Amino acid sequence: MLTVDLARVTFRRFAPSLTGPATAWTSNEHPIGFEATQLVPSWTARTPPGGWIEVELRARTASGSLTKWYVMGRWSEHGAPRTSVPGQGDGDGDVAVDTFVARRPVAAYQVRVTARGAGARVAALGVMASAVPQRPSVPSPSGTGDAVDLAVPRHSQHEHSGHHPEWDGGGANWCGPASVAMVLGFWGRGPGDGDLTWVGAGDPHPVVDHAARHTYDSSYQGTGNWPFNVAYAGRYGLAGFVTRLRSALELEAFVRAGIPVIASLSFKAYELPGAGYSTSGHIMVVAGFTAGGDVVVNDPAAPDDGRVRRVYPRAAFENVWLRGTGSGGIVYVLHPPEVSLPPSDGNW
Repeated sequence: MLTVDLARVTFRRFAPSLTGPATAWTSNEHPIGFEATQLVPSWTARTPPGGWIEVELRARTASGSLTKWYVMGRWSEHGAPRTSVPGQGDGDGDVAVDTFVARRPVAAYQVRVTARGAGARVAALGVMASAVPQRPSVPSPSGTGDAVDLAVPRHSQHEHSGHHPEWDGGGANWCGPASVAMVLGFWGRGPGDGDLTWVGAGDPHPVVDHAARHTYDSSYQGTGNWPFNVAYAGRYGLAGFVTRLRSALELEAFVRAGIPVIASLSFKAYELPGAGYSTSGHIMVVAGFTAGGDVVVNDPAAPDDGRVRRVYPRAAFENVWLRGTGSGGIVYVLHPPEVSLPPSDGNW
């Protein structure tokens, strides 16, 4: 009998209250329930011009000692700052752009949010804690039910090649903004025409350029910061969070609830039939499932909008998405607050 070693994941929501021009809110210490190796916060917030928030984490190691506070991001919807903070590593762990990576397993954590500037408001804050096994994943059983295919708009990142080098230059680097723009469009949300006049005439989808500009991490020098993409969607009234899912069955539960999911994965071309490219890190939208259980995606790596919608074999997709040497099943979920999530046993 084959035993599958799944990721251990828990997700916790917090309700910070911030008032005044420079206010900090600190959670109680939250036990995880297992020895975790990674922590990822995510949030939605609104900040006035000149205002920003700082999100920090500290952890209690499995041996009982308390780490220092690590800065997980400084964020403003207007930029300046919108940045991760490198160079924080010590004997307990380090921050890899948007992820606290423990050098010693942790058993509990606290989160702290500091608001700078009157009027900053945090709508939602969550922390995902996980321990991801290094073994390759194996395919889950197919879900039950008919085929489902959500009508998510299709945006190719490559139709923006060379755009705005100050925000990482479009093309191969804009899978995150293209994916977030697709999901915002699905929900009928996003910037209005008046917010897009700076993009310029002839752009195929100005909303992608807008998303790139407003998710760009000035330290990382890229648009792939997971919490920053969630926070961007929050500007337009969507709830959102970063977590790990543990199977295509969990992905399917979201899609059958009418919620497209943005997934992070890496692979060689031969590992994902039909992709036609290799990537060390990529973002795409899971928009459906075939009757046979294969995964329907909007893959922004397609050369043009007409080829964005693709079907990837379920087993191949699941293996490259879930394995511990990749993202370990990372997703971000964006949805209107009134749209209910499927039932969960703790990872969302």
